[in-house]
Amino acid sequence: MNKNEFIRRRKALCEKLEDQSFALLAAGKSKHKSLDQMYKYFPERSFYYLTGLKKENFILLLAKNKKATLDFIFIEEPSEYATKWLGSRMTKEEVSDISGIDVKRIFYIREFESFISNNLLLDSRNLLLDKVPETIYLDMYRASHMQKPISFLTFQKVIENYPELRIKNINDKVFDMRRVKSNDEVNEIRKAIEHTRKGIYSIFDYAKTGINERELEATFEYNIKLSGSSGNSFDTIVASGKNATVLHYVENNQIINDNEMVLLDLGAYHNEYAADISRTFPINGKFTEKQATLYNMVLDVNKRTIEKIKPGIFVKELNDFAKDALAEGMIKLGYIKEKSEISKYYYHGVSHYLGLDVHDVGTYKKKIEPGVIITVEPGIYIEEDQIGIRIEDDILVTEDGYENLSKNIIKEVDEIEGYFNKKE
Repeated sequence: MNKNEFIRRRKALCEKLEDQSFALLAAGKSKHKSLDQMYKYFPERSFYYLTGLKKENFILLLAKNKKATLDFIFIEEPSEYATKWLGSRMTKEEVSDISGIDVKRIFYIREFESFISNNLLLDSRNLLLDKVPETIYLDMYRASHMQKPISFLTFQKVIENYPELRIKNINDKVFDMRRVKSNDEVNEIRKAIEHTRKGIYSIFDYAKTGINERELEATFEYNIKLSGSSGNSFDTIVASGKNATVLHYVENNQIINDNEMVLLDLGAYHNEYAADISRTFPINGKFTEKQATLYNMVLDVNKRTIEKIKPGIFVKELNDFAKDALAEGMIKLGYIKEKSEISKYYYHGVSHYLGLDVHDVGTYKKKIEPGVIITVEPGIYIEEDQIGIRIEDDILVTEDGYENLSKNIIKEVDEIEGYFNKKE
């Protein structure tokens, strides 16, 4: 992605901040896994969104006065030890080339605390703002209400040493920006979907009665990486038979029997942007009459919900429509008598935002607009029949309606059966 994209985002965010304030965002760091292992580093999404950088322990500083906005970044310092054990560190020039931050405003982490004191928070030496700031913006995300935000740990000394600072949450401002994708972001998601398409077709090619679910999982991961993806955008779901009625089944360790349906819910990354696709198919390549009837009912709801997408509607309208349409379908098929009973067989929303996170950020209290990308994923889960069906596409909201970004991944009954017939 071009560095001008990150420059534009930082400028747009600073325009939303109070005058005489500053913001701190951390890149995050690897989490401890076991005695001598760390989990793979996963960039903090808003930090990446504003910088394009994928290195841990970096800190972004944004400052705003009445006349200008300034951006600074603090990075790990190269050393012979780090190079030998962990690989080369990024140079200031490399950081500048990616982020668009002037080399003169790039410092090392060891300089961070003195920089804050000397340039921002001492009355006599404020070199960035017109006066000592009263407000600091931090990423206030927390995994649970019983947990402090990660930023409270990262910037603990700043918070403790300057208790006069009023802390404000920057997330609502960044999240609102992330909700609407630029053309560059849409293109990244297109590539993630293409990796996912190749992975799904590799599953179709490898699928046969009697194999283990994990074999299909492994086939998907191998082929998306072969395609150029960095890996799965979330834990792959390969759920056969009754397993498909469990919404977030991820064990993927059962033998797939003849005549069973297999529900796939999976996605690939491209440059940190995610795809999220669901497809359901019979392991032997041929739908039974009941499977086809239920599948076509879900597919019809998938297609009709997509057709309702346009600027100016709420995601809730799509959820309500899909739930009502699924209820009508299940009444016709004799599974329920009243629409209120649909919760027995359908128990999730039909849409969520998609972007840097699979369930991407942004308020659902606003109407969707051009540039928003949402999923459409109706499903039916019938435990007594050991059938779970979900069909999910990734949809871009356009000026006059929508574009189905995953339209090249087959989902019609005759397309799926025809593909399997070609294998024989």
